[in-house]
Amino acid sequence: MKRWGRFGRGAFIVFIVLRYGLDELVLSSFQKPWIRLLARVLSLGRDLRSPRGVRLREALERLGPIFVKFGQVLSTRRDLLAPDIAEELAKLQDRVPPFSSAIAVASIERAFNRKVDDIFETFEREPVASASIAQVHFATLRGKGGVLREVAIKVLRPGMLPVIDKDLSLMRMMAGWVESLSADGKRLKPREVVAEFDKYLHDELDLVREAANAAQLRRNMQGLDLVLIPEMIWDFCHPEVIVMERMHGVPISQVDRLRAAGVDIPKLARDGVTLFFTQVFRDGFFHADMHPGNIQVSLAPETFGRYISLDFGIVGTLTEYDKEYLAQNFTAFFRRDYKRVAELHIESGWVPPETRVDELESAIRAVCEPYFDRPLKEISLGMVLMRLFQTSRRFQVEIQPQLVLLQKTLLNIEGLGRDLDPELDLWSTAKPFLEKWMLAQIGPKKLWEELKSQAPLYAKLLPQLPRLLHGYLQQPQKNDTRQIEQLLTEQRRTNKLLQTLIYAGMGFVFSLLVMQVGMHLHLFS
Repeated sequence: MKRWGRFGRGAFIVFIVLRYGLDELVLSSFQKPWIRLLARVLSLGRDLRSPRGVRLREALERLGPIFVKFGQVLSTRRDLLAPDIAEELAKLQDRVPPFSSAIAVASIERAFNRKVDDIFETFEREPVASASIAQVHFATLRGKGGVLREVAIKVLRPGMLPVIDKDLSLMRMMAGWVESLSADGKRLKPREVVAEFDKYLHDELDLVREAANAAQLRRNMQGLDLVLIPEMIWDFCHPEVIVMERMHGVPISQVDRLRAAGVDIPKLARDGVTLFFTQVFRDGFFHADMHPGNIQVSLAPETFGRYISLDFGIVGTLTEYDKEYLAQNFTAFFRRDYKRVAELHIESGWVPPETRVDELESAIRAVCEPYFDRPLKEISLGMVLMRLFQTSRRFQVEIQPQLVLLQKTLLNIEGLGRDLDPELDLWSTAKPFLEKWMLAQIGPKKLWEELKSQAPLYAKLLPQLPRLLHGYLQQPQKNDTRQIEQLLTEQRRTNKLLQTLIYAGMGFVFSLLVMQVGMHLHLFS
């Protein structure tokens, strides 16, 4: 039955491709005359008068949420797309056709078992935004103290799960083909990548999870004074409907309007980079759907020029190992220490252990060196990634599925940075933050934090040691006095070792203090 479902969905995708002439769009981009002729033959009898960008956008909308999200990612890459296609795909950010307001009202009333007019003082039937997963309505809600509060209501699109499951089933099938037929299949881990995509898409279908993500990011960003995140109204949060604080801002894509209002656009671009690196390296918890439709800028006097983040259905997480590995790679890149980058790839197991460091170093240098010291407008990260992919194929680099979201978000950041300030130097903007972060990882403060985190374990273990030692010593009394003597000897050695460790630890802390000062002077010079 599932196989027939995949076949039906596959047939529908082929129908949409032909219906909107996407085959002609792809074939006509080739230079070979016979391929162009084939494109013209295939277009006979079909109405393809609509602009190609419009046809592509409408086809993605018809194919459903997964394809809409693909279009959203593409829309941020204006350096890789023709202007007409980029402009049309940008409409996928928050202008996906809405579903019926009556369906939205029914979802709200079913979720809270109350009439909409009984819950809200006012409710706007017309949605203010419509995306691939949900749509948003504005309302006013009377709080517990009787004060009216402006809120935004996010309602999940009906019937999402069956469509997503069919598309993911097709993707898993195609990933299996790629893995078995392609020479690069196992290295690229397509099935694991699809599994990660599956997880995050299903997470988006649970709006309570999104509300929890927003609450966590709101706590993490407190005190940074760079971003505003809406407060969730927990009394009105349900897997299909969530109610949150209404935010007032200007979409970040309206750069001319922001500039006219007096916003410092270059600073805004730098702040975006700072936000990203803070979420990734300090918190290991980052907003992973940072396309222009999810980001606004506040013009209110008390929060002027701050980012406003929306839509927290997809967030990324990194372990301490991931953060340290990435930070060391970034730092080595900034210092142009390509040998260290090669060594890190080998140490992490991303490339086979027999790989020669000098060969990998030379290949990485050839890819990255031409792009340093250029403004962002002259750098195509897409071209860098393509050449890195070619290099990785040569050295059998294994793609890490857990970093797919981070790579996607980096692409979003580049697209936003280019729209805001083409002169932005992404590398020099991020370097001071990474220097500070690296110093914090190896200094005495980090050591003290680690000791405090392990303190509960030590507190539980230490009182038990005498009893455990006594019980062990009682066991061999029958006929093994030699073992007792050996144990006592080892105990004396342990005592001496503990004394040595204590003195060494004191010396280590002192040396760290000295090294911390020295590193401020010499690190990253």
